[in-house]
Amino acid sequence: MSSKHIQLYLTAEQECSYLPGRMSSNIVPDPDLPMDLSIYSHFIKLGYRRSGDYIYRPHCNSCEECRPCRIPVENFSPRRNQLRCLKRNQDLRLNMVKAGFTDEYFQLYSNYLNARHTEGGMANPQPDDFDHFLYSEWSNSYFLEVRKDERLLAVAVTDVTPSGLSAVYTYFDPAESKRSLGTFCILQQIQQAKEMQLEHLYMGYWIKDCQKMKYKTDFQPMEALIRDIWQPIKP
Repeated sequence: MSSKHIQLYLTAEQECSYLPGRMSSNIVPDPDLPMDLSIYSHFIKLGYRRSGDYIYRPHCNSCEECRPCRIPVENFSPRRNQLRCLKRNQDLRLNMVKAGFTDEYFQLYSNYLNARHTEGGMANPQPDDFDHFLYSEWSNSYFLEVRKDERLLAVAVTDVTPSGLSAVYTYFDPAESKRSLGTFCILQQIQQAKEMQLEHLYMGYWIKDCQKMKYKTDFQPMEALIRDIWQPIKP
């Protein structure tokens, strides 16, 4: 399906959660459009993201700092610190399971948000928040589990599409910060994409002047969608 056949809408402005003093808005597809994996895959290549059932792409007045980014996985080469991260976590076990709710997943999710996101309204989540944010009925979503023996340490929410894997959200045990589990999960998603013979891992948005986003350019080569053309970006 071509994007020219899909009606798009611009949302109302709100405070930007990444750059202080700026306002943000999103482009979203027609909410009455029956979404499926094929249409979603098309939107991903155009720089859109998923949050629950909600598909969006930033489109802000006088600001183009949010750059969709992705990793061409066949050309990826880990850096020394990433190799050390892999070595440090050799004792962990991985498993890809179909996305869904369990008390175990939700408890780890709550612990992570309450430790890392005390501002912005994400703390003290409810089970419905988990469901509405992380997966949907039409997306081909998996949870990449990371365990130490039987204890769950991290979950990387991953969408599988014909365009590539999409790293939707990762949360982990805040007491295990020395393991660099966020980096570890990205490295495992890259490997998973290679094994599935998919070309890219889509990483969401990169903002040059946002400290929270700078870790993304540690994964090279990285590409960003700039003026609707995927282009290499450097650290």
